[in-house]
Amino acid sequence: MSTITFTLNGSQVTIDAPPMTRLLDLLREHLHLTGTKEGCGEGECGSCSVLLNGELVNSCLVPSLQVQGATVTTIEGLGEQSHLHPIQQCFLENGGAQCGICTPGMILATHHLLEKHPAPTLDEIREGLSGNLCRCTGYMRIFEAVQQTAKLAEAGK
Repeated sequence: MSTITFTLNGSQVTIDAPPMTRLLDLLREHLHLTGTKEGCGEGECGSCSVLLNGELVNSCLVPSLQVQGATVTTIEGLGEQSHLHPIQQCFLENGGAQCGICTPGMILATHHLLEKHPAPTLDEIREGLSGNLCRCTGYMRIFEAVQQTAKLAEAGK
């Protein structure tokens, strides 16, 4: 066991866990944050995406000891059930979410994309979300949600 201390969704967390426990398992099983989903478990689908020190990572590939002293943001850290984050609201309004397996990762990938490209082109959106696979909607509604979020941010809403 290792004692791991990090900032999770704005709050400091200290937890004892085996050092090679995947961050995905630390979040879901030890901290009961089930918004981060397991898809492939091999870092290929992006369903388990989280922000680690502001960078988009596949939490299924990150050993928990690597988050010592780091800042981690999960889907639970973006919005609240009573007040959705604008990205979540746009995904809802545009039908960008269906079964929900990829949605948390897509939303965090969108957040990461819009931090780097506040007014992304369609090619930048495709590139920014290229590590996240959706098996349900196709991608047009997701791309439309990203475009709407960028337009709202540009308008200051």
